[in-house]
Amino acid sequence: MAVSELLASSASRSATSAAPPPRARLDAIDLLRGIVMVIMVVDHTRDFAFASTLHFSPTDLTQTTPAIFFTRWITHFCAPIFVFLAGTGAHLQRLRGRTAPELSRFLLTRGIWLIVLEFTVVGFGIRFAWDTAYPGVAQVIWAIGCGMIILAALVYLPTWVVGTIGVATIVLHNTLDVFPTYGWRGPPSPYPTMWQGIWTVLHGGAFLPLPLGHPFPVIVVLYAVIPWAGVMAAGYAAGAVYALEPAARRRVLLWIGSAATAAFVVVRAINSYGDPSPWAPQHSAVFTVLSFLNTTKYPPSLDYLLMTLGPALLALAAFDQVRPIKLLTPLITFGRVPLFFYLLQWYVAHGITIVASLLAHKPVDYLVWRTLPPPTPGPDAGFSLSATYLLWLLAIVVLYPLCAWFAGVKRRHRDWSWLSYL
Repeated sequence: MAVSELLASSASRSATSAAPPPRARLDAIDLLRGIVMVIMVVDHTRDFAFASTLHFSPTDLTQTTPAIFFTRWITHFCAPIFVFLAGTGAHLQRLRGRTAPELSRFLLTRGIWLIVLEFTVVGFGIRFAWDTAYPGVAQVIWAIGCGMIILAALVYLPTWVVGTIGVATIVLHNTLDVFPTYGWRGPPSPYPTMWQGIWTVLHGGAFLPLPLGHPFPVIVVLYAVIPWAGVMAAGYAAGAVYALEPAARRRVLLWIGSAATAAFVVVRAINSYGDPSPWAPQHSAVFTVLSFLNTTKYPPSLDYLLMTLGPALLALAAFDQVRPIKLLTPLITFGRVPLFFYLLQWYVAHGITIVASLLAHKPVDYLVWRTLPPPTPGPDAGFSLSATYLLWLLAIVVLYPLCAWFAGVKRRHRDWSWLSYL
């Protein structure tokens, strides 16, 4: 039986085990989302500020250190949880009474809006410049937008069918690796055909010229549509657990989370399917563990998604029992305004890095760029890992009062429907 079918049947077996419709916000979901949003700022601050990874990938085992590797690795949890919980949030709207046509219209319009934001507000926040020849990078907001557009059609189907599609996509999409996508290296040359470009957007990742066959403009497709849409569909089906009584809900989340985490260990250990980059013994036990954990994000492999979503479900089960306390308030607040936080944090992390670099008499030219390739950072650019973490903490301090204000606006003006798009 599919996981989603299990959830749907569990929800309908007994009226006595059903919980009332969830209230406006669920602290467990907001807490998990808030935690990964704070972790996400580590990654983006590192992108701008950390000296070493301005010059090499933090997951390159020939150059990295465990501290640098785990600074990047912990942020792998962010995108899958964002996309998964976006699907869960859509199902919660069904539980609160939205009809399929109403939810479909909302998902379609919000999905389009998110894609627009990706190539405007987010794009400018990353580069602090604009050039029509290089509109930007298709990242997680693009993935959520595309997933919502697809989910807008799927919500007319039974929940267990949507979940089955999602889980099947996650499990099987690596079989599509046999069909090559357009390569990553360089701005594109030779230029891809129309079908190469479409397949790259659906399943790969590349510098992609649009319209196809022309040199400009160029977008960078980081987040392929098919696997991330599968994650959102699975998250939508998982929302069915919130129709269950809390104890039953926690049991289901614990069971599924444990199964997914165990499946990651088994599938990764077998090392024959689930990731295009197999792990291998290294010169030390520590680096062998790093190799084992070094799964593929672009596009997200089965191993990568099991590694991140399994613990996420376990966290949801654990947080379902956590009483809101003052210490957790900032994290829950962040989780209540995820898009507002996401858009703002690019500008805060980027701006803080520029100010810190100027104060430290370090170069900032690489932090403002218009076209591909971006400027190469000079040898004096960037900061140490410890200084990068201090800049991250400063960014969080700046973000909190702004997010608390906006959360208050949303709470006081529930009748302003346009706020649901932020």
